Amino acid sequence: MPTVLPGLTQIEAARLLIEHGRNELPPPKRKPAWQLLVAQLLHFFALLLWVAAVLAFVAGMPQLGIAIAVVIVVNGLVAFVQERGATRTADALRDLMPRRVLVRRDHATVEIDAAELVPGDLMLLRAGDAVSADGPILEAHSLSIDTSTLTGESVPTVFCQGERIWAGTLVTEGEANVLVELTGSHTRLAGISQMTSDSPIGDTPLARQLRDVVRIIAIIAVSVGVGFFALSLLIGTPAADGFLFAVGVTVALVPEGLLPTVTVSLAIGARRMAARNAVVRRLEAVATLGSTTFICTDKTGTLTQNRMEVIAAWTPAGEVAIHGDGYRPDSAHWEGSAEAVTLLTRAATAGRACSLGRVVEYNGQWRAQGDPLEAALDALARRLGDSAETDSVARFPFDARRRCMSIVVVSNGGYDVLVKGAPEAVLALCTGDLTGPSEAIRSFTERGLRTLALAVDHRPDMPTSATDAERDLKLLAIVGLQDPPRTEAAPAIATCRHAGIRVAMLTGDHPATARSIAREVGLLTDDVPVLIGAELPADDEVLGALVDRDGLVVARVSPEDKLRIARILRQRGHIVAMTGDGVNDGPALSEADIGIAMGQFGTDVARNASDLVLLDDNFATIVEAVVQGRATFANLKRFLTYHLTDNVAELVPFVLWALSGGRFPLAIGVMQVLSLDIGTDLLPALALGAERPAANVLDQPPWQGRLLDRVVVRRAFGALGPTEAFMSIAAFVTGLVIAGWRPGDVAPTGAPLQTASGAAFTAVVIGQMANAYACRSASLTPRRLGWRSNRLLQIAVVSEMVALVGFLFIGPVARALGQRPAGGWPLVVALASAPVVLAVDSLEKRLRTRPRGRSDTPRLA
Repeated sequence: MPTVLPGLTQIEAARLLIEHGRNELPPPKRKPAWQLLVAQLLHFFALLLWVAAVLAFVAGMPQLGIAIAVVIVVNGLVAFVQERGATRTADALRDLMPRRVLVRRDHATVEIDAAELVPGDLMLLRAGDAVSADGPILEAHSLSIDTSTLTGESVPTVFCQGERIWAGTLVTEGEANVLVELTGSHTRLAGISQMTSDSPIGDTPLARQLRDVVRIIAIIAVSVGVGFFALSLLIGTPAADGFLFAVGVTVALVPEGLLPTVTVSLAIGARRMAARNAVVRRLEAVATLGSTTFICTDKTGTLTQNRMEVIAAWTPAGEVAIHGDGYRPDSAHWEGSAEAVTLLTRAATAGRACSLGRVVEYNGQWRAQGDPLEAALDALARRLGDSAETDSVARFPFDARRRCMSIVVVSNGGYDVLVKGAPEAVLALCTGDLTGPSEAIRSFTERGLRTLALAVDHRPDMPTSATDAERDLKLLAIVGLQDPPRTEAAPAIATCRHAGIRVAMLTGDHPATARSIAREVGLLTDDVPVLIGAELPADDEVLGALVDRDGLVVARVSPEDKLRIARILRQRGHIVAMTGDGVNDGPALSEADIGIAMGQFGTDVARNASDLVLLDDNFATIVEAVVQGRATFANLKRFLTYHLTDNVAELVPFVLWALSGGRFPLAIGVMQVLSLDIGTDLLPALALGAERPAANVLDQPPWQGRLLDRVVVRRAFGALGPTEAFMSIAAFVTGLVIAGWRPGDVAPTGAPLQTASGAAFTAVVIGQMANAYACRSASLTPRRLGWRSNRLLQIAVVSEMVALVGFLFIGPVARALGQRPAGGWPLVVALASAPVVLAVDSLEKRLRTRPRGRSDTPRLA
């Protein structure tokens, strides 16, 4: 470093370390593992099942109580393992604070653990170093710092002596001596992190809807149980027997399979998202993505490739267009005259000599080391045939007043001055006609390119100062640099629009850059202006009307702006997905319904605040995640329809028994209902939860209704459920009539009743097999979908058939359930349940989806 300072003594440093504590971010507020597991075992639906298990023991059915408890525990473990695994994946990306840092201690430069920095330390920074504490700059030379993690500004900022820098930022160029003032929990970084952790995590739309569904089911189950208890007393049943019967009915109406089906479906969706580089940290976020109506995305690294590239240049001999592949130095071609390319080669050599940033090959990929802009100049020089390092004999660093920097190299018996800097500053130091370069600067700026001027002059004597060096220059080139948009960005944004999802860009970059990128990826529309963060209206209602539109672009946005926009959009009824990578994005990620953090270049604070982590930082991956989210939400509706249909078929026999005052025999009993819920229905429901996304899943607007919507109610309670119930009662009555029973007679007992009950049980199982295929879509028949397109469902139906045979033909099991296998006409009626259910399903779909003066594409549920 240019100036040698003593720094603290080791004794002073040790004392200050005890006084101020280690230089570490406060750990994120996380619940211990046991609390997370307990939460999975005691949420609303789980509590309902625990009550059902206790009631089963009270009703004298301990086997049932144990079975329900096992279902709850296994489900809780599945959810716990999935979310803990996702958290560990996100934690593996954590590396925000640097581990080692150079300081002055006892008149010597030593390297220490960054956690041992204390106030009063002299921190020595060089290009590529991460800043480990807050403090003022005592001395700076050509210092540029990437502050994007705190400010959102993707272009490195120049810092001078006396200015403050902050922990969590990165030195991209130059060197500095910094006096450490604030460490650990007192840094600006820790303050933003605390703001993030203090933001409460609200319920997801799925959690709210599941609570509503469970609440409705619980109310129905309890009401039916109380009603049956009252009715049993009216018809003279002993109170104790009536109570046990009512408890059994209540337990039977609770869909024990719904909880594991929901969890497994979400876990399958999460696994599919992980295969597409999207790690889900909260299972419920899988389905919430399917309801997303507004995506607020950053620009750098999400819509763009997060790399600078020279794509155009002006030289005195003409313009040159450069076509390359990122930082790769061996893949480029250019369009321009030979003389212009020669001048550009000299300019690229000068730019590279003035820069510390370089391109390096890592695992077969070329990446920037240091300032991406300087790495782009290095890549350009290499493409033009120059990869040699240049030794300078003098260096005049960049400063904010001159807005340029220069170096002096030995050349041809004299000295060459090579200058790099802001075009307007460098042009003021050049001679000759400047009309051409001025027009080029205007043209490049309008295209959203960052411009840089490169100049040279030969001197017989070595300059002794920047003023002496930077005069009477000859302009070599004006180069235009771009952070190229991702090729997938434009199609992904178009897909969002097609899917009814609004997209906005919230960036810390310059408005011109934001506008250019937004146009290039197809985000910006002619009727939507580019807003500036500092100019946003203070009134929330006015701001809401201003930002609630597709194609919105807000430049120079602050962390507070992003947080406020997310909150306002949610208040206006949107399901908001917010992307972010920096510490400054944490609060907004917590506020949004879906916080999406970057995995490659994101910070730990952003990941801790997120629900989803993109391993490739790609906007297109969000669209893939939305597809899976919509598919998962549709799967929830599929097996909810399936479960409720089964409940109708199970409830009707009890209703008929009750309405007849006990004169109509009970077709199926409580234990049969429970064996249906757990023994035969669970596997098909799980298979429905694994359905692949429908072909037109993005041809429809986001789901804004409820899980238990009119379509589900109509299909379960108006069509499929009554059909199953009718076929079950028909098989039951057929068996009784063959045994000699007639309406009004005393209910039979013994073998005739057990055989008829076995026919009713068989009809329900056969009907549910057909119902599983019918529930694969709310609009398409199984024939159009393909009978074998869901292999898991085929396996589940075969397993269901095996279970049916076991329940009927294994003597002890059949006796415990109170049934016998049926034959003859009762069996024929029971087997007819499948074609009848499919026929009713086809008719219902045809009537509901037929055109009614419009051409809306039917939803695939």
